[in-house]
Amino acid sequence: MGFLDSLILLFLPMQNNVLILDFGSQYTQLIARRVRELNIFCEIKPFNRLPEDLTAYKAVILSGSPFSVRADDAPHPDLSKIKGKLPLLAVCYGAQYLAHFFGGVVAPSNTREYGRARLSSIDNKDPFFKDIQEGTQVWMSHSDTIRELPTGAVRLARTQDVLNAAYRIEGEHTYAIQFHPEVYHTTDGKQILENFLVHIAGLEQSWTPDAFVEATVEDLKEKIGTDKVILGLSGGVDSTVAAVLLHKAIGKQLHCIFVNNGLLRKNEFTEVLDQYQHMGLNVKGVDASARFLKALEGESDPEKKRKLIGGVFIDVFDDEAHKVEDAKWLGQGTIYPDVIESVSATGGPSATIKSHHNVGGLPDFMKLKVVEPLKMLFKDEVRRVGASMDLEPERLGRHPFPGPGLAIRILGDITAEKVAILQEVDAIFINGLKEWGLYDKVWQAGAILLPVQSVGVMGDERTYEKCVALRAVESTDGMTADWVNLPYEFLQKTSNDIINKVPGVNRVVYDISSKPPATIEWE
Repeated sequence: MGFLDSLILLFLPMQNNVLILDFGSQYTQLIARRVRELNIFCEIKPFNRLPEDLTAYKAVILSGSPFSVRADDAPHPDLSKIKGKLPLLAVCYGAQYLAHFFGGVVAPSNTREYGRARLSSIDNKDPFFKDIQEGTQVWMSHSDTIRELPTGAVRLARTQDVLNAAYRIEGEHTYAIQFHPEVYHTTDGKQILENFLVHIAGLEQSWTPDAFVEATVEDLKEKIGTDKVILGLSGGVDSTVAAVLLHKAIGKQLHCIFVNNGLLRKNEFTEVLDQYQHMGLNVKGVDASARFLKALEGESDPEKKRKLIGGVFIDVFDDEAHKVEDAKWLGQGTIYPDVIESVSATGGPSATIKSHHNVGGLPDFMKLKVVEPLKMLFKDEVRRVGASMDLEPERLGRHPFPGPGLAIRILGDITAEKVAILQEVDAIFINGLKEWGLYDKVWQAGAILLPVQSVGVMGDERTYEKCVALRAVESTDGMTADWVNLPYEFLQKTSNDIINKVPGVNRVVYDISSKPPATIEWE
């Protein structure tokens, strides 16, 4: 039994788990986040990989989907063990699915409803709409409509254009809604989810950071025993919180390794290493900068750079791991978005956009078992867990930084000179954000060294030097992100400082792309 399975079993006695079946909606992870915000534990599973044993779950939610239920290749799960047996909430596609396959009629809508709408004719006597007022705003996103409700269904609400915006099945705890309660634009979405999960399904709101820490520490003690664990620290929030959790469980049996790959921010290796040692962690710093830069020499392909860095890291880490006698476990700061098996628009696994440095397993020669204490948490939950263990706000508020470091912020091949230039640019940008009180208003920020040169003038001389792009985004978990409208005065000063203080750079641009369609990192 793996760590994930044993962690889930900790909550089985309370039967306080929610199963979310993913039909490929862009909002599926958002449903999970909203459920977690209610202090209720939940998991996401693909619609075509329904767990055989459903005793771990007290409620089920069906997600939306880019499909039409009328399509021949539409997602078609077997709900015989769920519908009528467990409390069930069907969202958007899920609501149409129940109608289409259980006696109702779904047809193309005359007017595609997308965006804001107002609920009317709300049945406030039903606990599903407890404390929800007439005219509340909801978010719609569909091109089909439910013409006739399924067998045994009772309408609970409508909108101006959608007759059957919400319904329930008599004799069951089955509810269906055409709108998305998980998105920000549905004003009372959180209350609606709470009504279903707490007042109808009877779940307890006991999934808290303190409860997670207590349960996880006890499980780690039992699982690891007297064995030694090796964990690679990156300086980021995830690996730091994972290290503190493991340290609480096994103390000096935890051996942390902080590798300098030569692609960290300016002075980061010495500063972070010093911070870790003051936290009481058993940490060893390894400077392998030359080894990484040598491996990257001449390579400009983004995915190959990632894989080269990952390969060298494993080699360096393996060298150091052998120096820890009788180590049995490898600790990792993997979090839930890294490992959720999502569904693409074709009904199969989602396409891989980029390789992730924490996921993909270990080479055969590293005979270590993996322990990932944060594997079920979203990024904001990791921060809350860290706060419950009294980690400093400055450490928990640290911006995410990519595992491959500055290698994927240097477009093209990597050289020591380019790294040094970008480190200086990045330091000016990040320090400036802190000085102007902007750092905590930004989810992630960094600088990108572009593979172009442009003409400039400095003094009376013509220059032909490099261009850098600055990137700052606001987000919750990195799944989506918007660019931050930083003050013009700040951007002006930052640009001047970079051009005046960093030799080799004569032009600064600001990236105003959102995710999607762009990604946060450029590579």
